[in-house]
Amino acid sequence: MTQLRPSVGFLLLILVACGPAEPRDADGASASHEAHASHASGEVATAAAGEATATLAASPARTDADALPKALVYKTPSCGCCNLWVDHLREAGFEVDARNLNDLIPVKIDAGVPPRMSSCHTALIDGYVVEGHIPAEHVKRLLEERPDVVGIAVPGMPIGSPGMEGIGARPYQVLSWDRQGNVEVYAEVDPRR
Repeated sequence: MTQLRPSVGFLLLILVACGPAEPRDADGASASHEAHASHASGEVATAAAGEATATLAASPARTDADALPKALVYKTPSCGCCNLWVDHLREAGFEVDARNLNDLIPVKIDAGVPPRMSSCHTALIDGYVVEGHIPAEHVKRLLEERPDVVGIAVPGMPIGSPGMEGIGARPYQVLSWDRQGNVEVYAEVDPRR
C-alpha cells in the first residue's frame, strides 16, 4: 500500500480539461444564465457537497441482488467525456442522476476523494465513491464484494477508458483507497483486448 500526498495542481488540471466551453445542461442546451446565477454565490456547490456527504452516510446495503443502486454523478456542464461515461453506466443497467456543477471541488472534498485520485467526475453509488472513467463491470464488482474502502478511482482521464475511447488506448489501473489514504490496485484494465 502507498500513502497519498495531495496534489491540488493535478486536480485543477483535470477539472480545467473538462470544462472550458459554454456550460450546457444534460440535454446540451445552454445553461449559462442559470449556471451563472446559481453558481455565483456558491450555493449549488455547497448544497451538492452536503448532499454528497449525506448520500454516503445514508446508503444502506442492497437487499435485492438483481437491482443496481442509483448512481448520483456530479460533473461539469460542458464535459463531453463525462456524458459518455454516464451513458456507459446507463447501458450497464444503472439508473443515473447526473448533476451539473461548475465547481466539483467541494463535492470531491466532502466525498473524501484524495487529490491524486481525482478525475473529471465524481459518482456516489450505494455508499461508495466512484471517481472517474471506471468500467461499469468494476463498479458492479465493487458493489458485489463490498470491500472496506472509501471508493475506487481511475485517476486522470486515460485514453481507452469508458467515455475516453479513441486512438492510443493503453492499459490503466482502477485503484481503491481507504479512510487512512492507503491505495491498492483494484483492477488492471487493458482496453485494447
